[in-house]
Amino acid sequence: MERYNYGMVGLGVMGRNLLYNIADNGFSIAGFDLDKEKVKELEEGATSEMKVKGTGTLEDFVSALETPRKIILMVPAGKPVDAVLESITPLLSSGDIVIDAGNSYFEDTNRRIADLASKNLHFMGMGVSGGEKGARTGPSIMPGGDVEAFHLLKPMLEAISAKVDQEACTAYMGKGSAGNYVKMVHNGIEYAIMQLISEAYDLLKRGAKLNNEQLYEVFRDWNNGDMNSFLIEITRDIFQQRDSLTDNYLVDQILDKAGAKGTGKWTSEQAMEIGVSIPTIDIAVTSRILSAYKDERIQASGLYSEKEITSPEDINIFIKEVGDALYLATLISYAQGLSLLVKASDEYHFEIPLKDVVKIWRGGCIIRSVLLEKFYSAYTRNPNLSNILLDKEISVIVKEKVNSLRKTAAFAALNGISSLGIQTALGYFDAYTTESLPVNLIQAQRDYFGAHTYQRIDREGVFHTSWESTNN
Repeated sequence: MERYNYGMVGLGVMGRNLLYNIADNGFSIAGFDLDKEKVKELEEGATSEMKVKGTGTLEDFVSALETPRKIILMVPAGKPVDAVLESITPLLSSGDIVIDAGNSYFEDTNRRIADLASKNLHFMGMGVSGGEKGARTGPSIMPGGDVEAFHLLKPMLEAISAKVDQEACTAYMGKGSAGNYVKMVHNGIEYAIMQLISEAYDLLKRGAKLNNEQLYEVFRDWNNGDMNSFLIEITRDIFQQRDSLTDNYLVDQILDKAGAKGTGKWTSEQAMEIGVSIPTIDIAVTSRILSAYKDERIQASGLYSEKEITSPEDINIFIKEVGDALYLATLISYAQGLSLLVKASDEYHFEIPLKDVVKIWRGGCIIRSVLLEKFYSAYTRNPNLSNILLDKEISVIVKEKVNSLRKTAAFAALNGISSLGIQTALGYFDAYTTESLPVNLIQAQRDYFGAHTYQRIDREGVFHTSWESTNN
């Protein structure tokens, strides 16, 4: 019986497209799904050049694979992954490899690595970014964990991933659950950038009174320049999409309530857990939660009269300032996420190569951007850079655009236009670049009411004071 190089469990949109991508690149692959219709659709959708097989049972699926078996899971995170593992591991042999390509929480991956290792099986967590189109034509792939297993998978991963300058957008992300962790942070940065773009849109729409055609032109121009990125590109296209049910633009018919699947929240929770400041990512998560309070927001808008928006004196200058503000706030969001990876790599002994992270994010993934080329250069100069803002060449860009960020934040605040992402990006920058912060007062307060002690600027040691009350 013919044996297949790879197996795919989960034949939804992402799983099927990734399977076809693997088959397109000369590898044979078998697929399994509990939904028999999806198995049928898999074979019907395959071309004659593909070596693809749909299977009806896990037993048939496993027996169809060459050894060591290399099985990719593309199922929802959480209990579904555990359910698949419980069913399939008794059918596997020593040395077989299972790869979780979903958005699993990194601690779940650590648990699964240990569990399968006790059965002489390899388990890897692997982030995949690019959506259904990327899965089909070339995503950014973030594998981590078992090095031996990675090297067996490497030729296939390099073949199916996106390419930038003929370099594959995949690389080993580090030990243990590093692949899932990197993907989690990728998604956190994605939250922040999307929030910032929505705020720029609001400023241009309500502040500059631009219509959708004009917004299309602005985002087109931005994408043709140094802001070229996947998210700017699709935003450009959104402004041209007409609604099939009305005569309006579709974006104007969409309710202002944003959904979330949890990876942004995980990023914020992790940053809090290990002590890393990522306020722009945090506020992007919070903003989606706030958007769900639609009924309360309607009541509040009626209770508090809206401030009349004063149009900018020069629309073209304003558009440029908003663009520069968006660019810099985006850069700062990357800086926050990457700083989390630096700390997590040390905290969890991942040994994450930051240079390779930004290298593989340059193509295929949702946060791909030409800006990442500058980060790649920065990490090439200094692989141990703790924060991208500390790179001298990056600092030149920041200094050129920070005044526009200040002006844009001020315009939004003075005109009552919510800009939580822009404001926190600026606040983070100002705090990070300030030698002396006012938290000496906070520490004095903590020592006053709770005897939490403090350190001094003029001598070593830990101190406590019996603070005197004036009773005035």
